[in-house]
This record gives sequence, structure tokens and C-alpha cells, in this order.
Amino acid sequence: MSHSVNDLRRAFIRYFEQQGHRAVPSASLIPQADPTLLFTNAGMNQFKRVFLGEETRAYQRAVTVQKCLRAGGKHNDLENVGYTRRHHTFFEMLGNFSFGDYFKEEAIRFGWEFLTSVVGLSKDRMWITIFREDDEADRLWRKIGVSPSRIVRCGEKDNFWQMADTGPCGPCSELHFDQGPSVPGDDTPNGEGDRVIEIWNLVFMQFNRDSAGTLNPLPKPSIDTGMGLERLTAVAQGRLSNYDSDMFAPLLAAIGRRAGAEYGAMEQADRSMRVIADHLRAITFLMADGVLPSNEGRGYVLRRILRRAARHGRLLGITEPFLHELTATVVDHMGEAYHELRPAAGTVAEATRGEEERFIATLDQGLPILNDMLSKVKTSGQQVLQGTEIFKLYDTYGFPMDLIAEACREQGVTLDETGFEAAIEEQRTRARKTGGFESETARPALSEVAARIGTTSFVGYERLDSEGVVQALLQGDRLIKEAREGDEIEIVLDVTPFYAEGGGQAGDQGVLSGTDGRVEIRETTRPVPTLIVHKGVVTSGSIREGERLQLSVNPRTRQAAARNHTATHLVHAALRDLLGPHVKQYGSLVAPNRLRFDFAHFRPLSSRDIDEIESVVNEQVRQDQPVQTDVMGVQDAVAGGALAFFGDKYGDRVRVVQIDTFSKELCGGTHCRRTGEIGLFRIVSESGVAAGVRRIECLTGSGALDSLKRLEADVRELSDLLKVAPNEVVARTRKLSEQLKDKERELADVKLKMASTSSGDAQAREIKGVQVHAQRTDGLDVNGMRALADQLRDKLRSGVVALGAANDGKVSLLVVVTKDLVGRLKAGELIKEMAIEVGGTGGGRPEMAQAGGKNPEGLGPALEKVFGLVQKALEG
Repeated sequence: MSHSVNDLRRAFIRYFEQQGHRAVPSASLIPQADPTLLFTNAGMNQFKRVFLGEETRAYQRAVTVQKCLRAGGKHNDLENVGYTRRHHTFFEMLGNFSFGDYFKEEAIRFGWEFLTSVVGLSKDRMWITIFREDDEADRLWRKIGVSPSRIVRCGEKDNFWQMADTGPCGPCSELHFDQGPSVPGDDTPNGEGDRVIEIWNLVFMQFNRDSAGTLNPLPKPSIDTGMGLERLTAVAQGRLSNYDSDMFAPLLAAIGRRAGAEYGAMEQADRSMRVIADHLRAITFLMADGVLPSNEGRGYVLRRILRRAARHGRLLGITEPFLHELTATVVDHMGEAYHELRPAAGTVAEATRGEEERFIATLDQGLPILNDMLSKVKTSGQQVLQGTEIFKLYDTYGFPMDLIAEACREQGVTLDETGFEAAIEEQRTRARKTGGFESETARPALSEVAARIGTTSFVGYERLDSEGVVQALLQGDRLIKEAREGDEIEIVLDVTPFYAEGGGQAGDQGVLSGTDGRVEIRETTRPVPTLIVHKGVVTSGSIREGERLQLSVNPRTRQAAARNHTATHLVHAALRDLLGPHVKQYGSLVAPNRLRFDFAHFRPLSSRDIDEIESVVNEQVRQDQPVQTDVMGVQDAVAGGALAFFGDKYGDRVRVVQIDTFSKELCGGTHCRRTGEIGLFRIVSESGVAAGVRRIECLTGSGALDSLKRLEADVRELSDLLKVAPNEVVARTRKLSEQLKDKERELADVKLKMASTSSGDAQAREIKGVQVHAQRTDGLDVNGMRALADQLRDKLRSGVVALGAANDGKVSLLVVVTKDLVGRLKAGELIKEMAIEVGGTGGGRPEMAQAGGKNPEGLGPALEKVFGLVQKALEG
């Protein structure tokens, strides 16, 4: 067979389908409904609940090619990428699985047959490792013809697998390949060097390890296997490095063309090209799965990967954004196997470019300083970059710590990590002292109630009224037996229709009524996972522990919140449909009077974007689609296309909210019965809340209608003021704005002419042959000061111009140095010293710099100071 990477991928799936396996698509790189993982890092992740016995599938045999990432958390290969032949951040894992169906004999036969008969690897170059006590595996390998001399028994470290300290586990058997005596290393498995390398790991999941460490046989032993496609491709093609196979050839060629270099010509450049090739795949696949660069979690890992690739581009001489151009090569090469890539190609390129541009600004500031630090360290002979220096670069310039570490590694300089951590901790201590934050501990009374009564039963999906028995009354952290009129209390009931604040939705309001009293509920929360707590005030009579109450949710506020929650699902789906699959919810607020939705996106929404989103959502409202809910297993829900919020932890059974084919999400909130109940949807604001995170605020129903009425009233008032018809307001305003700008320009020209002809506030001196002009220019803004400085510089031809203006209690300073003098005088250095006099700071380029301050009284001394500063610099 052909050994191209695409053919090997297809052959693996085809072979196991012929053996009765269901071909299951790769899961997302973001583990769905599994908060224990940062990224999908193995083929078995999507089947974890099946192996744990928590769910079943419609098939007992599966085969996958799973996209994986190991660049954060426990499994992190990032620092090794580029320096070795086979480490990657992103990789593809081939795997076949049996859920209580076949076991060792079939798994061994399938593995041997695929590698030797289908791929055609030489049987004589294969080695087998087994767990030292696994006599059955030894017998089965011999049965299919493997020589006993090629079977090696190993200990738990190499050949025993377990998911955790307790739970499913079992021995494993690995298939290794001898690359030949020309490759350095031992000629047996698990030795030093790369001569004999592991290709495939077959895990025989046959035990359950209990808390005492005892291995108990599983009733249905299972199979979990994993084989890296990158390594298989290299071996099948006779390549000693994964990067030399056709899997990476298109990327390395594209990088070489962009850098004007050829892969294989020089090791240092080759290393950078390998880093970029690997990281381009990780960047493209992460963004296609909805991750955008940010300062935390998965987004932070993506930012590290992207910035590491950008820095290696700089090492190849590429100083402008380039990664965004090369993501298209990944899409072209892998889009056939992973259909999610092509629809996301534009989004990936645009988001990558934006992050590159931000990082280039950081590099331009930080790299010269880092290089100077490293040069001084090497010159001094100490070979240690001190922690205080690292912290200054990290804290002041935002230079990434991992890139500082990598630069030190390349230069043979030791990183003072202890000193750096001490500086970080000192900063945290200062922040804690100034921040005044205090940690809040769990309330003992609520913990006591939870332990005593268990769980509050929520019946609010079905009805807004019910009966409930008072289980506990609290005032602060004190349990009480009775509450009287005027008391502010918290009530815990055995049953309630009141929805507790959660999932972004505000808690219900309403009334609790007893024989002798009434409580107005203003807030409903879930401070303990099992308890729903009703906060309110006794408005009449008294309420006692153990009393049966009538519970009534305010239907108006509940329905308003439900409208906004259903609209949140519609707007989420519309955003993903119109902007791209990278959009994911970062947070929301669903209140009766409004909704707020935060989502991942790399640029502000345009007016056209907002119009389109509103149109799509309102179309769904007009269609009056039914809002259906269902409760099912979490994996069944995700497999059926439901969106899950990946940081959340879900139970075995989840609630799925579906609106026709338009939206399907896991959600525990309350919703409309039909979309028509929303009435009207409007986006009233759009803003950025963090890097890569946008926020929209929206109104529905009567709130949306009221906002339109207010806008209409404003337009009518403007039309009256401007004395034009409402439909002429925009044209008239535009004309007035243009007239105002013309007048402002005329005024600026007059001020500039007056300043340029005025000599009363100007001083000109010659300092060691250099003309220095200092002038106070009150009334001029910064643009006017720049224009005047240009005139004076052209008039001087050679010299220094220093201008200062005080306007409305604020001071502006500007210094210009002609180009012939920048080798001796730096505008940025001059203005830093001048700014001290006006209580400010500043900086800029050697030929021009600006500063601002808050002390107008210091302006005169600041302008006078420039003469002494110039003299000192020229004498130095």
C-alpha cells in the first residue's frame, strides 16, 4: 500500500471497520463535559465514561483517529518541541477500542496484522513488550508467530496502565520497531537512544484497583489502544524523524519559502522551522475548535504556542506577521480528514494575525532589553540571569516567561527561577495589602442544614406554585425556630418551585404564605450545591420551622427571565452561525429586565454584524418555534450535537434545551415554551471586556419595545432642535459636524500663527554649537504643538526644539531633535528629565518624544531645564 499519511489514516479506519468496528469521529480538542482535562490528550478520552461503566453506546467496537494536544497541565511536551525528532504539541492518535467485547487475543492479532500485513513493516524488525506477569499475552504473541526472543517482559512503569490511583487498570503490550544499526541507541526496547522505538500500545483493561490497592477482575474486560500517526508515518516511510515525513513536508516547504531558507541546510534554522510547523497545526486546530488567545486556561496555552512560533519566526529573520498566512497550508493539507477546518479558515487566519501584531509590539520592546541582559551576563562570566532582572522584563514589558527561559536555554545561561518567584510573591503581597480582599469561608449553619436535610427538590420547571415544609430558618449564620414581621431571613424548604440563581440566570422572586404569616422572597440562591435558599423579609405575622407553606413564584419576573434565557440561546447560535464556530459563551447574565452575553471573538462587532444578528434572532422569534427540553446522558447529549460549556461539571443526566434545528445546548435554566413569547429582540450595546472576549447587552419583549420608543422620542426632539423632519436629522447633523470641524481647523491655524510669530515666551540659545529653542505655547493642543515643532525644526535645520503648554490644569511637553543630532542627543531621554518638573512621565523616539504632567507651575522650570540637559549630554 501507499505510505502517504492520508493513505495510512484511511487504511487504519478501513481495516478496523472490516473487523466490525464503528468508525467514530474525532472528539473536539476541548474535552466536553470533562473539567478534569485541559485538552483532549488521548484517543480514549471521549470513551472514559464507557470504560468507567457510567454510560453505554450503541456499539461495542470503535475505531478513531483522534486529534490530541499535549501542551498544558500534566501532559506537556511544549518545551521539547523542535529539539527532538518526535515531540509534538498537536498530534493524531490512532486507536481501536472494545467495550466488553473482544479482549487480548483479538487486540494482539489486529495490531500485528495491521502493522505487518497492511502497512508492510518487516516482522523481523518488530519487538514486543509485555507486563512481567502477563503469561497470557506472552502465549498469544507466540501463537501468532512472534519469536520468544523478540518478547520482552517489563515492569509496571513501562507496561501497566491505570486511569487513576483507583479504578480501571490493566497490563499493556507495546509494539516496537527497530530502525536499524545506523540509528544511535540500544538494540532492544525501552533502552537509550532512538534505534528501537515504540509504535503502538495495547492496553488490556481487566482490573479495578480499589482503595486498598487490590486488583479485582472486571466483569467485562476491555481494550484501549493508541498509536501516534506521526510516528507510524515516519517509520512506514523509512524516516528517522517525524518531521521528515510527508506529514510535515508541505508545512516546512511553506515556512522555508516565507523565511528564504531551506529545511535541512542548518540545524539552528531547522529547529525553528520544526517549532513553527508543529505550532501551526496546534494553532489552527485549537482555533477551529473555538479556542482564542487569552490570559487564562486554554486561551493562555494557545497564546504561548502562537507566541513561541512567532519568536522562532523572528529567529529566522521574519519580523512581520506571517503565521496567519501559513495556517492555510494546514487547512489545505488536513481539511479532507478534518472537515471543521475549512469553514473556520478565515477566522483562524484573522485571529492569528491579530495576536501576531500584538506580540510583535511586545517583542519590539522586550527583545533588545533581553538580548542586552543576556549579553551582560555572558560578559560578566556569571552565566546566571538574576530573578529581579527577569521580573522587570516580565512585569514592565509583558514579556512571556517561557520565551525568556527559552532564550536563556539557547544562550547557555541559567535562569534564576527562585529569585523570579520571590519577586512575583513580593508583588502579590503588595497587591493583597492594597486590595483589601478577604476570603469567604463556607457558612457553618448552611453546612449543618445540608448535612441534616439532604437535597431541596426543585419542581419549578413544571409549575410556579406548590407546597413546601420549612426545613430551616436562618438569620445570618444563626439557626432560629421562628421569624416575625420585619425579620430578614433565609428559608430552606424540602420542595420549591423557585429557581435558584445559576447558569447566568437570576433567581426567582415571589411569596411564601403560612397560616400566620407571609414572606416576600427577593432572591433565591444555591450557596450549597444541594440546597436552594430563599432570601426575603417577613411582611406580616410569623413563620416557624416545620410549618407547611404555600409557595408562589412571581410569574411576571419568571416569564421575563425565561424570555431572556431563551433569547440567550438564540443569540449564541446566531453568533456562531454568522461569525464562526470559534464563538463560545464566556459568561452571561439572564435577569428579568435584560440579558448580557460574553463570548469569544477577536474583533468588535460592526453595525452590520449587529443588524444581521438581530435579524436572525427575530426571524426565529417570528417563526414561533417550540422550545423542547429533554433529560439524557451527557455523552449522548454531546454526541447529538448539544453545546456544552467545557469548564462546567455535569452529572450523569443532563437537561438539553433544543429550538428546532437552530440551537441545542445543555442548560438547567427556565425557558419559554415557544420562541414567539420573546416578542422582540434588540442589541443595545457591544463592547470588549478582555482580550478576545466581547460583550453584548440585549433587551426582549416590552423592554425592547420601550427602548425603541425612547429612541423615537430622542429623534423627534432632535428634529425639533434642528428644525428638520425626522428623516433629515442624520444629514443635517453631518453637515453641522463638518462645519464645526472647519471652524476648529480655522481656530487651530490662527493659534498656530500666533504661536509661531510670538517671541515673548520663547528662548533660543546655542549650546556647544547646537541651537536649542524652548517655548511656552499655552492654547495649543498636542497636534498644534507638533505642527509648530515641525516649522521650528525646518527653520533651525539642525538643533533641538522644546515646547510646553498648560491647558485646563494639564501640562503637555514636546521635544524634537533633528536627525543629524540623534547620535548625540535623544529626545526621549531629554523629555524624561523635563517631565519630572511637571509631575509627569513621558518617552518616545530619539527624534521626537512627548510627556504629560499635572503641575502647571513646573512648566517654566521644565523648559529652562532643557538647556542644561543638552549641555550635559554634549559634554558626556
